[in-house]
Formats: sequence, structure tokens, C-alpha cells
Amino acid sequence: MATLKSFEDIQAWQKARQATRIIYEITAEGGFAKDYGLHDQVRRASVSIMANIAEGFGRHSDKEFANFLNIAHGSVSEV
Repeated sequence: MATLKSFEDIQAWQKARQATRIIYEITAEGGFAKDYGLHDQVRRASVSIMANIAEGFGRHSDKEFANFLNIAHGSVSEV
């Protein structure tokens, strides 16, 4: 198994980045664009997914990393 050198190598982070890009596009138009509270909440939650994966990767234990992955999963549910 290959060793990950950076959080950008994590497939879940890559997919979260793609999803965030799409979410920003979707929330820029239609009803989302007019509902600023929902617009901002969904965007922040999508960015939080990437941020928690990255922060967990920077921790020095598998247990802490797993905790941050659980937090990221919660953000996925929020989106």
C-alpha cells in the first residue's frame, strides 16, 4: 500500500474538492442565490469536509485522523 505524502493524495479529499466546486456553481443560481443563509451554510459545510480531512491528516495518530473523518462525514450529511 502506498504511503500518502499529502492530504491532497486522499481520494476522499479530491472528491470533496470536486463536490465543493459543483456546490459553489449550484448555489450561485436560482433559489440558492437568493437565500443567503442557506447559500452560505451549504458552502461552508462543503468546505468543512475538505478542511477536516486535511486537518485530520496533519494529526499524528490514526485515532485523531479517524475522529476528523467522522466530523467530515457529518459535514457531508449537512450538505
